[in-house]
Amino acid sequence: MLRSPFFYFFIFLLFISCEEKANLLVKPQKSNKEAKLIQEKATEQLLKNNYNNAFYLFNKSKIAFELSKDSMNIVYNLIQMANIQQINGDYYGSKETLTEALPYAKVDDSYNSAINNSFGIADKELSIYNDAIFYYNQAIQVSSEQIDKQSPLNNIAVVYIKQKKYDKAIKILEGILKTKAFDEFIKSKARVIDNLGYAHFKKGQNEKGFQLMRESLELRKKADDTYGSIESYLHLAEFYSKTDIKKSNEYAKKAYEISTNLNSVDERLRALAFLISNGSEANYGKKYVAINDSIIKIRNNFKNKFAKIKYDSKKEKDENQKLRLEKAENELSLQKAKYQRIFFIIGIISLFFLLFYLRKFYQNRNRIEKIKTAYDTETRIAKDIHDELANDVFNTITYTQTQPLTNENNKETLLQKLDHIYARVRGISRENSNIDVKANYALNLKEMLSTYNSDTTNVIINSIEKVNWDLIDEIKKITIYRVLQELMVNMKKHSQASLVVVKFDSNGKTVFIDYTDNGKGSQKNKIIKNGLQNMENRILSNKGTITFDTEPDKGFKVKITMPK
Repeated sequence: MLRSPFFYFFIFLLFISCEEKANLLVKPQKSNKEAKLIQEKATEQLLKNNYNNAFYLFNKSKIAFELSKDSMNIVYNLIQMANIQQINGDYYGSKETLTEALPYAKVDDSYNSAINNSFGIADKELSIYNDAIFYYNQAIQVSSEQIDKQSPLNNIAVVYIKQKKYDKAIKILEGILKTKAFDEFIKSKARVIDNLGYAHFKKGQNEKGFQLMRESLELRKKADDTYGSIESYLHLAEFYSKTDIKKSNEYAKKAYEISTNLNSVDERLRALAFLISNGSEANYGKKYVAINDSIIKIRNNFKNKFAKIKYDSKKEKDENQKLRLEKAENELSLQKAKYQRIFFIIGIISLFFLLFYLRKFYQNRNRIEKIKTAYDTETRIAKDIHDELANDVFNTITYTQTQPLTNENNKETLLQKLDHIYARVRGISRENSNIDVKANYALNLKEMLSTYNSDTTNVIINSIEKVNWDLIDEIKKITIYRVLQELMVNMKKHSQASLVVVKFDSNGKTVFIDYTDNGKGSQKNKIIKNGLQNMENRILSNKGTITFDTEPDKGFKVKITMPK
């Protein structure tokens, strides 16, 4: 018996596609050394205030550490990136980075504490005070050392001052100062004393507040804490703003000079605000506007750059992952080569016939239809091969390996198995054959639907002649044909329907198709997948609509509209 070339070709493809995949794991490169060097360069750039370069390098180091799953260094890099974003006013961006760091923070309580503390700082700067306090408390809870709790405690007190809850702030700050280990950290102690004095001042206890703020300033001078002294000068400028404008201006100017030297923009703006409110020279107002406009532009630029660095890095990472997967697929292909050798000659011959057939099949199609349907056709054929033929072919091969073919009965059984496979191949070929979209389209469509009539299923086709098919675009006719074909295949495989009705209608501009069967139906949230998803994609790509209506044991309904 002469066999179709598709019979041999599909057996060849089957052995290639159905072989069980080997467990190929792409081992991460041992990049710790390289990642550490990048991290060190990032730290150098951060100390030089080169924030763009530092952020880029910390991100690059993080990605390199991800390959070796070094959680400790991953979370360190992410915290530094969030810190850079906060320095440059990108508080929402820093919260995204800190969220990314949370899963890695379990490696060490100090990292967990730092992340929560940074969350608190971001929310404080965004004036989300209750959330800020929540995160500061989280940082305190995960801190194993008493000294580590002092920074978030101080930050909670600062928020309370902003909320005008001065008694709560004072209680916390006095408690911090009672911690003996805290005496060794002069700069931190001076900050707490300054905040305590400021809280007393805001509460109305001016003399006590002034003494504490002056004490803090002296400590900061002795400790050479130039940056910390800015806050002391600003607090004292505010203290004198109601009673002695001259002294208030002196402290404000001092804060302005130091913040200018240290390029601390926010503090410069605060100092200028005091000078302006105290009625100083008009040029302070111009400086304030110029600096404020400049910093807004710079910070917006930083935000955009940080986002772009993350986006570009993710894109590069995805591309590298794709290359690794392609490499794994290549290795898998080499493993399959031993199974392909047996059928190589048959496959080459079959491929020649297939290419000839495909050339004939597609030669009259326009370019748009080629692009649109190629993927769907390949997917359908591959699925049909796997679903329809895999078990039968493997069973047949097993039969030839276990039964002596010299026996006539065995030979006949083998031929029957091969004939069965051949019949299935012809069915697949028929389902994916060319469609006549000319004068015989309606007749062919009706014949296709009628082929699904059987002893157990009655297919009724109503009013197909109401549609003037000659006025409908050829691509849309192909779409309607394929979608209805997929519905019928789905019905045959899954619905167990005894009655199917396909009704056609048209209003001159639009074709309406109603499909109904009395099968077992399905849950609505499970119907859009596999072939049904293909139907929806086909219809939508031609500006049509398709809706599915089904419930378990209540049949299956589909409504399709297609503009001419």
